[in-house]
Amino acid sequence: MSTSPVPELDDLDQRIIDILSKDARVSNRRIGSILGVNEGTIRARIRRLEETNSIRLTAVINTTQFGSLGTALIGVNTVRTEVKTVARKLVAMPEIACVILLLGRYDILTVGLFETAEELSEVANNKILALPGVTHVETSIAAKTIKYDYRMAKITSAWKVKRRSNGGR
Repeated sequence: MSTSPVPELDDLDQRIIDILSKDARVSNRRIGSILGVNEGTIRARIRRLEETNSIRLTAVINTTQFGSLGTALIGVNTVRTEVKTVARKLVAMPEIACVILLLGRYDILTVGLFETAEELSEVANNKILALPGVTHVETSIAAKTIKYDYRMAKITSAWKVKRRSNGGR
């Protein structure tokens, strides 16, 4: 991970990101042609954006293709002084794909993909609720996703897809 300062995104950076967000496989030459800039400039801009963690080019799994229970949101309440400690422990859990500190009903919101209700229950009740400082856990299962802009954030569990494709190993 780079310690470089986050760059200010100018108009060219924004236009490059817009093109890549629609098709991350497009060549630097094609981007340059679209934007009227040489390929070397595009390559340097993309490298800088990646090195400063402004962008990350990655594949996003279409979770509906794998027959899992789906996306589950787990709201977590903690003892006030333990929020950051609990959040760090949640980040370390491989079943959890996203950890967000909140102002509102919950102290922390986690998101994960689960194959079965039993797996979700195991994580929520036996792993998260068992953490020191956790006072309450509430689960919700996404019944239907109306809008999910995968360009903003990916919430996937690639290890599960890999595990399933290897016969459950």
